[in-house]
Amino acid sequence: MRKADRLFQLVNLIRVHQPISAERLAERMGVSVRSVYRYVDDVSVSGIPIYGTPGIGYALDADFEMPPLTLNRLEVDALMLGMEMLACTADPAMAQAASMLLSKVGATLTQHKMDSADAKVRALGGMALKTRAHLADLRTASEQQRPVQIVYTSLHGLVSQRNIYPLGLFYWGGKWTVGSWCCSKAAYRDFRVDCIESVSLAYQPAALPAGIGLKAYMQFQAKQWKAKTLTDSTLSVGMADTVPSP
Repeated sequence: MRKADRLFQLVNLIRVHQPISAERLAERMGVSVRSVYRYVDDVSVSGIPIYGTPGIGYALDADFEMPPLTLNRLEVDALMLGMEMLACTADPAMAQAASMLLSKVGATLTQHKMDSADAKVRALGGMALKTRAHLADLRTASEQQRPVQIVYTSLHGLVSQRNIYPLGLFYWGGKWTVGSWCCSKAAYRDFRVDCIESVSLAYQPAALPAGIGLKAYMQFQAKQWKAKTLTDSTLSVGMADTVPSP
């Protein structure tokens, strides 16, 4: 990544997450803390008002505004491909948001034309309507931290009914999984969305235990992934087949 891109990334991370520590910036950018200090000095010299408070982190002046958006050709192509992939695979509301985002960004660009008809790399295909409807329900439940009741058919053909708290949705290049806290198992579980028969609000949901959430789920999964060797065939059906069965 070019240094100019690193500096832009730094400013944008501070703008979005302020105040944010040098350690957190280093983690998000994949560089050393010493590099973050150097980048902050470079940005400050260029006139961007970044302020650091010991024990709190970096922040931008309240009146600071980012410069107009500029994208190179490859970045434009990547954006169009990503939005087209969402349009093919996400729930209807997310797909519509992707199209609107592409239109808004295209209206602000002057150096490159955004026309998917001219794109050399395309995303085609789509998801079953039932799966896309379930994605919408699960996404809403995860955003609102609400439990749902699902009827699920495992890859072995076993049908079960579960009360779960959806924590996040994950796309594996053909399959979606929902990372969840399963009330009946009192443990994190992953479910393939295309194997879910129905989704509804849980009638008698169990209280979500303290400390359970997306961040803790990701930490749990990171430990699981380190202990396993993933293959192409594993990823093709999603992580629901690589963790303890639901």
